Amino acid sequence: MDTLVTTAPAPARTAAPAALRRLYFVRFAFAAVWAALLFATADTLGPLSATLLVIYPLFDVACAVVDVRSAAADGGPVRHLYLNIALSAATAVGLALAATSGIPAVLRVWGAWAVTAGLVQLVVGVARRRMGGQWAMIASGGISTLAGVSFAAQAGGADASVKTLAGYAFLGGVFFLVSALRLGRAAKGA
Repeated sequence: MDTLVTTAPAPARTAAPAALRRLYFVRFAFAAVWAALLFATADTLGPLSATLLVIYPLFDVACAVVDVRSAAADGGPVRHLYLNIALSAATAVGLALAATSGIPAVLRVWGAWAVTAGLVQLVVGVARRRMGGQWAMIASGGISTLAGVSFAAQAGGADASVKTLAGYAFLGGVFFLVSALRLGRAAKGA
């Protein structure tokens, strides 16, 4: 008896880059709007600016959860994304507490998050480099790490302001936009 054996071709790994590209566009849009709102409300650390500060890492948690789902389906760097989820969730709690102590405390918490999350972003970007479009994420991770150190230093100065966080978030959003556009080019070239 002859047995007919058919094999399906291996699934193409195009779903994860497409999902990541969409996520990066959303992250850019969120960062741009968030930065504008924080910049407009950051003269004092009031309820609105404090809420915005807590929302940013919570949004990062949500994005990392979406990222984990697509990365898991594609064999991507899930472990580091889980670390990012834990760091961002802890940062949201830390920022809520720090906001009651003042701008220097907020800058210290944000600075610690920028350093650690930047290192995670750098590692994830390196792990995804074959996907294309990740040089911007690698650069962003490195810049985030350096910026985190500067936020902690700024916390000890007389000119401590959360407005600098708006610029940091917007620049991070631009890196997401660049990476999204590069992912699109990489997909067209494949």
